[in-house]
Amino acid sequence: MDDQRSFFSRQVVIRENLDQRARIIAAVRRFFHDQGFLEVETPVRIPAPAPEAHIDAQAAGDWYLHPSPELCMKRLLAAGYGKIFQICRCFRRGERGGRHVPEMTLLEWYAAGGDYHDMMVQCEQLIAFVAERLARGRRLDYQGCTVDLTLPWDRLTVDDAFRRFTGMSAAAALAQGCFDELMGLEIEPRLGRKRPLFLYDYPAACGALARLKPGNPMVAERFELYMAGMELCNAFSELTDPDEQRNRFENENRAREAAGKPVYPVAEPFLNALAAMPPAAGNALGVDRLVMLFCNTASIDDVIAFTPEEL
Repeated sequence: MDDQRSFFSRQVVIRENLDQRARIIAAVRRFFHDQGFLEVETPVRIPAPAPEAHIDAQAAGDWYLHPSPELCMKRLLAAGYGKIFQICRCFRRGERGGRHVPEMTLLEWYAAGGDYHDMMVQCEQLIAFVAERLARGRRLDYQGCTVDLTLPWDRLTVDDAFRRFTGMSAAAALAQGCFDELMGLEIEPRLGRKRPLFLYDYPAACGALARLKPGNPMVAERFELYMAGMELCNAFSELTDPDEQRNRFENENRAREAAGKPVYPVAEPFLNALAAMPPAAGNALGVDRLVMLFCNTASIDDVIAFTPEEL
């Protein structure tokens, strides 16, 4: 028996974290059910993922395992489903590290009629609700940071963040080809260390499926949430123009081809449905990272039952 337990020693050690994970997922479901959202399930295997230059889908025969349920969930919005959510496994090839696994758990939800500002409010309410259900109150201790969860949370534009932490504008960083490097090394680690922070209004080039800001087409209505220096979610006011979305997909596929990556088929059923989709906001939140925060661990391996290497 001792030999058997030693074989599963990691699973034995993380049992408390997995218990916490189950409580967090139950709290998430309770929040959305109380808010009148419908929980949906969409196919994991799809013929055409949304092409994004930096996200690589995992092939599954002639089709792909979805990197996100986004395209199918938006087709449900177009069909008249106004408030929907899903907790599902998603797959992104080549992603492995302290905060990444190639098979992750994603919470994705959409609400018709709102925009990314409404989604910020809903996002902070969700996580505050989870903290309350876990009896954490208004404080989260994570890796040496004490994060105050009192609502409302902080908001900062991407351009203001670049000027504050790097001394250059976001546009200049894009033009010089150092936007991602500066974001990852200089900006992200400093965000949300005392209070959660919504980083919003990304350059238009950084929002492949986001609506452009009315009156300022250089900016996409997109935000990410940071807590204790960790990115937790990615959200948009959704683009509903099928012609513009097709053009963006083509641009992303050209960027993939230039980088020597596979070019994905066109998701024609999604583009056909997009014209019927109402104005809406959507959010994709990493469940594994949310559990990491509440379990106070810097490694995603500590909150998943099996790592890829153990399989």
